[in-house]
Amino acid sequence: MRAAVLRGGRVETRVIDDPVPGPGQLLVRSLACGICASDLHFMDHPEAGADDDSGMATYDQDVDIVMGHEYCAEVVDYGPDCDRRVPLGTRVGSLPILRTAHGRRIIGQNPDAPGGFGEYLLLDEALARTVSSELPSEIVCIADAISVGWSAAARAQVTAREVPLVIGCGAIGLSVIAHLSALGVGPIVAVDFVASRRETARAMGADILVDPAEVAPFHAWRDVAGAAAQSMSALVAASGGPGCVVFECVGVPGVLNSIITGCQRGTRIYSVGGPPGGERLNTLTAKRKGLNIQFGGGPLPTHWDDAFEAVCSGRLDVTPMLGRTVGLDEVPAALDAARDAAGPARIVVIP
Repeated sequence: MRAAVLRGGRVETRVIDDPVPGPGQLLVRSLACGICASDLHFMDHPEAGADDDSGMATYDQDVDIVMGHEYCAEVVDYGPDCDRRVPLGTRVGSLPILRTAHGRRIIGQNPDAPGGFGEYLLLDEALARTVSSELPSEIVCIADAISVGWSAAARAQVTAREVPLVIGCGAIGLSVIAHLSALGVGPIVAVDFVASRRETARAMGADILVDPAEVAPFHAWRDVAGAAAQSMSALVAASGGPGCVVFECVGVPGVLNSIITGCQRGTRIYSVGGPPGGERLNTLTAKRKGLNIQFGGGPLPTHWDDAFEAVCSGRLDVTPMLGRTVGLDEVPAALDAARDAAGPARIVVIP
């Protein structure tokens, strides 16, 4: 098959062997696959996984790796011991996890589990979910990105006595905003340096847009929270006003620590980003303020399914997130373009 192959820190498009499905695996044709920031982190920072002994994500610079974990694909064959519950020709998506004889692997981040930047890949039959509509595959594949922020927003359980602040309006921040909006939470304050991303945040459900080059995020949040307190109960007002729930969706060193130093006492922080090289945090300040920090962890399976259904059914419109589509030969240049913060939330590969 043809694939955009990562090896030795470089991506080039060439012909490699087709993957062969093992027990319980499906062979699928990649129809569309989004380029994610984690693809860039994976290829740029092979040292980041050095302390991960799970074996799920492995970057061996001397072995071919086909990235791409946000895919929509078509079933073309079955491996041994499959139930064959999904007919051939059916479009599917799945959590990007593949069970192998050597353990679980992250699809697109392991030599044993090639991803959607190639013509074919393998899926775990038990995790495959059928696309329930005729929506284009380049829309459906965005569901995996949606699931990450969707899960964070669901787990946060933001109450009517809290005002959420979303810092970073890339794909994950936008997915947080989309689910908070669907849950009826608000007002939602969205922060990003890039005007186009702030406007996409508005399209996905944000109420207040903040350019941190002009206004400090927590100054803006306090103004919004003060106005919101006017419509809240006397009990909220008596307790000092609304609480703050921050979703950190940037993944750049220094951002999470700036949240710790800038937020009010008792703030709840959901860190969905994460610099590959880690970050130094002022834990004494976090302790003094009584902060509660929840780190990522990826979407829960039930939240992935919910997000997939919302996108496939059209209940959640993700078209504002979609940028251009590219072919396999254009993947190396598209990966470089995805580094541009002013670019679209998703560039999608059509193999």
